[in-house]
Amino acid sequence: MKPAAFDYVRAEHLDEALDALKKDGGDARIIAGGQSLMAMLNMRLARPKTLIDIMRLKDLARIERKGSSIMIGAGVRQAALLAWPDLRASLPLVALALPWTGHVQTRSRGTVCGSIAHADPSAELPLMLQALGGEVHLRNAKKRRRVAAKEFFAGMMATTRADDELIEAVSLPVIEKRCAFREVARRHGDFAIVACAAVATDNGVRLAVGGVADMPAIRDLPRLEGSALDDALNAFAYELDARDDVHATARYRRDLVRMIGRDLVREVLQ
Repeated sequence: MKPAAFDYVRAEHLDEALDALKKDGGDARIIAGGQSLMAMLNMRLARPKTLIDIMRLKDLARIERKGSSIMIGAGVRQAALLAWPDLRASLPLVALALPWTGHVQTRSRGTVCGSIAHADPSAELPLMLQALGGEVHLRNAKKRRRVAAKEFFAGMMATTRADDELIEAVSLPVIEKRCAFREVARRHGDFAIVACAAVATDNGVRLAVGGVADMPAIRDLPRLEGSALDDALNAFAYELDARDDVHATARYRRDLVRMIGRDLVREVLQ
C-alpha cells in the first residue's frame, strides 16, 4: 500500500515546526528518521493531515553534557550516538544496548528521540530511558516542559505528549555504577521478546524489563540472594501480565525475566 495524501512541511527553523504543530495538532506528525513512521504511513495505520520534517534543524542534532546529564537532541541519529566518543564513559548502559537496536541500516537513519516517541514496549531506547530515570524535554509554541520517564509512557505506543508538542530532546544521567543489559530476540536486531537492564543503586539494584508489558517496567530491589531473589523476580515477572503472541508464550517470557533478571542482578552486585 501507499500512504494517504498529506501535506509536507520541511521545517527550516524550529518555530516553523512548532507553528505547524500548533495549527494542525493531532492531525500532524513529526518525522525525523522515519524508520517506524514510514511503515505505518505505507500501511495507513497513520493518516496525518500534515507531515513535519525536522531533520534539517541543526540545533536538534546535538549531543551535549549539561551538568550531570547528557542531552540528546531530537535530530540525533542512533548511529551518531553509538559513534559518540564519550558514550561508553558517560552512558555505559546505552552503549551496551544500542548495538541491539535495529540494524546498521536502520540506526543510520533512525533517531534516539524518534524511538522514544514511538514508545514500542519492545524497543531498547525507551527501556534505557526508564532504567536510567531520564527525562523527556517537550516543547510547543508557547512553553517547554520536562517529563520524567516514568510519567511519559502511558501504554503501548502511547505517551503523555500533547498534540501540539514535539520532543526537543531527552536527557540521561551520567552513571558511574555497574550496569548490565541483555535481551532475547528471534534475530539480532529484531524487537526484543524480553530485554532486561540492571543498574546498581545505593541500596541494591534497579531492574528494568521491556517486551513483556505494554510499556517498560522497573523495579528497585534491595540486595537479595538465593531464594529471596528468586521470589522477588518471580513476583515481578507475574506482575508484568505477560501474554501469548506469535513470538513467544507468556510462560516463556516470565521464565526469561526470572533467568535474565537473576544473572543481571548478580552481575551488577558483584
